[in-house]
Amino acid sequence: MKKQILALSFGVVSLGAFAQKAELKAAEKAIKKQSYNEAMSSISAAEKLIANADDKYKCKFYFLKGSVNASKKNYKVAADAFNTLIDFEKKIGKNKYSNEAAPILNKIIQDVSNKAIKIYNDGKDYKAASENFYLTYQLSPKDTSFAYNAAVAATQSKDYDTALKYYNELKQIGYTGIETQYLATNITTGKVENLGSKSQRDLMVKSKQYKNPTDKTTESKSATIVKNIALILKEQGKNEEAIAAMAEARKSNPKDLNLILNEAQLYIEMKRMDKFGELMNEAVSLDPNNPTLYYNLGVVNYNQGRVKDAKKHYEKAIELKPDYADAYMNLAVVILDEDKNIVEEMNKNLSNFKKYDELALKQKDIYKEALPFLEKADNINRSIDTVKTLMNLYEVLEITEKADEYRKLYKSLK
Repeated sequence: MKKQILALSFGVVSLGAFAQKAELKAAEKAIKKQSYNEAMSSISAAEKLIANADDKYKCKFYFLKGSVNASKKNYKVAADAFNTLIDFEKKIGKNKYSNEAAPILNKIIQDVSNKAIKIYNDGKDYKAASENFYLTYQLSPKDTSFAYNAAVAATQSKDYDTALKYYNELKQIGYTGIETQYLATNITTGKVENLGSKSQRDLMVKSKQYKNPTDKTTESKSATIVKNIALILKEQGKNEEAIAAMAEARKSNPKDLNLILNEAQLYIEMKRMDKFGELMNEAVSLDPNNPTLYYNLGVVNYNQGRVKDAKKHYEKAIELKPDYADAYMNLAVVILDEDKNIVEEMNKNLSNFKKYDELALKQKDIYKEALPFLEKADNINRSIDTVKTLMNLYEVLEITEKADEYRKLYKSLK
């Protein structure tokens, strides 16, 4: 009886191995004939038996499963099968099927990423772009930049839950987005181009098509990820969670200027200018030669009625950046702020000619003080606002020739 049971067990194992071999052979033939539905049926049948199969059959199974799903454009299933195959053959010290699978897997990744890029650039379906970017990342987990692209595209499609999920995943895996770009100048166009890899760049320079090879390290996207998480939470009405997310990020690096500025931006979005001002002061203490920080402080102080402080900050911004057009314009606005009070007084003294004339002279003095800053702003970056304001000042100051010139300019810009 014992011998009979052993013989029966042996027979079942032999039958299983035979069935595996037969199903895999059938799948292989069907793939060659491009009968992919038939191949899928054989693969499904083989999959039920593969757990106890010999290593050689397991390798062949994963390769065939990957191949037929690649042909059917079931890219996720195909990639999972190929990656399992590559890991398994590495474990057992063989690479028979891995060498065949690698180019197919690379082609799948390339096709999906190209599709994602095309959809994104078309700008019509950011949700589909996001799905394909994330699929590319799933197919090739080492290419984490595609997960970042997926988050960006999801945000643009206003699929905030998905975007938040992707950004939190990026944060969890410690994604920074820092990369080295291998640049060189195209001799024909004169433009600096990123040539992808050092070997490719060096080859192009050697061919005399490019010159001036340089390496450039991109900035970390960590602060941007945190900022985007916070802004999405704010967009969802979760202001306290947004603030908490930013505060958590700053704990690990309290002197990170980008994080401070991103938190400041969040408070602007929430119209909390007091907190924005506090953070800008903190930023200035870390980067005292940054003209933009002083400019922003000027905006905060002016909006909060601290005109003298605003003027001081705009002057500092101009000192650090002599061609800062917006700072010149806002400095002029600060100076002209006093005009409101003078106009009110003038309206109260319409019958008091002596007082009225004194106020009119004072008004002209203010205009004269503001004039050179407006002219500088207009000279650096002309806009309809600079032209209109200058036209009005020239008229009040009775600089007729300039007033006529700017009146014509203003009409041409309207």
